[in-house]
Amino acid sequence: MFTSQTSSFQDSIDVEERDDFDSEEMAGCHQRMQLNCYYTIYLYQGSRSEASGESEAWSQRRADSTASQADFSLTLIDSSLPSEAEPELRAYISRRLSKGALLGGMGNIATVELSIPEQAVGCYCCLLEQESSPEQPDADGNGHVICFMGGSEKGLNLFRLELDKYVQGLRSSLQTSELQNLETEVRPCLSRWYEESVMHIHRVVQLVQSDVGFLLHAALSHTHVEVHHSDEKTKADVSRFIKAASLQGLSQQETTTSSLCKAISEDTQSGLIIDCSTGPPALSHAVSNRFCDDWIQAFLNAVESYNPFLLRQILENFKLKAIQDMNSLKRFVRQAEMSHYALFRCCQFLQSCGNGDVLLQNARAEHSDLPEACSIITVLEEFLKEQSQAQA
Repeated sequence: MFTSQTSSFQDSIDVEERDDFDSEEMAGCHQRMQLNCYYTIYLYQGSRSEASGESEAWSQRRADSTASQADFSLTLIDSSLPSEAEPELRAYISRRLSKGALLGGMGNIATVELSIPEQAVGCYCCLLEQESSPEQPDADGNGHVICFMGGSEKGLNLFRLELDKYVQGLRSSLQTSELQNLETEVRPCLSRWYEESVMHIHRVVQLVQSDVGFLLHAALSHTHVEVHHSDEKTKADVSRFIKAASLQGLSQQETTTSSLCKAISEDTQSGLIIDCSTGPPALSHAVSNRFCDDWIQAFLNAVESYNPFLLRQILENFKLKAIQDMNSLKRFVRQAEMSHYALFRCCQFLQSCGNGDVLLQNARAEHSDLPEACSIITVLEEFLKEQSQAQA
């Protein structure tokens, strides 16, 4: 009865065997163990901006490395690209700006061909417009264009939100056109974009290894997670992993997620604790299920290949499968209100999917104001409890 569901699950979990990420990029990851990545930052000046008060050195830089159009100019500030590749990128960005394809504060991802070993590479670029202030009245129309290059267009698209947030975090450091803090503050941040925006999921799976199933279950069930005896970077990585693996913001009823988070956060005894004082880390109050455990090997294979883009794709497929199962359960519950056979099918589905505890938890929160649905869910919970006791 559930052969098609099992097949679709196998298709989603075997993403590494598809053509999505097993191209030259995948082979390159095995050989280099890390992708080459680059950054570039430009000064953007609109037609209303004036160059008054510039230093002589900055004026010379503008003359040597500026692409000018009728309504704006683009001046190189810093880049890790080879010298022959940067003018190619500048010409590409100028074309995008001329077409109005770069909106202030919104990242744009595309494939660019440059004179680098990869030739074609994914490029994230964002225009950060500078707001005028009493100290800088001429700032209106100015800004900075930040570009990050590495991997493929499809790979970078998986981390669009992280890249947008990282670029916005640089805004406070970009207060002047000449960037006197370039070497001490701006350049180090630009150089770490790949490590900070892309590699966090890889670091967490590498840290917990086969215990990743417990983190996946915690994310789906909105369980509070604490990290003890670790540095702040590790704590931030785990927090970002849980957020990336959760379905918060994806469910049809946001109040369901909010009520679940509130209810579970109040029960601190059920929280997952990761103790990093030992190696490997020790986990307390760890709970998982067959659904989450079935994904463990796929995550470990992706970590071994050192491909963070593949790892993120597997995580997205994991969430997609969980959402599909949630929708199936909701459909079965509606049918079970009118048919005993549908209730039987619902029991079979929960038994086969391996994620019954999480699905019923979400279903109860979503149907809390529907008495008939709640009675069906109660029957299903008792069924799962009996099945668990029988297997024990």
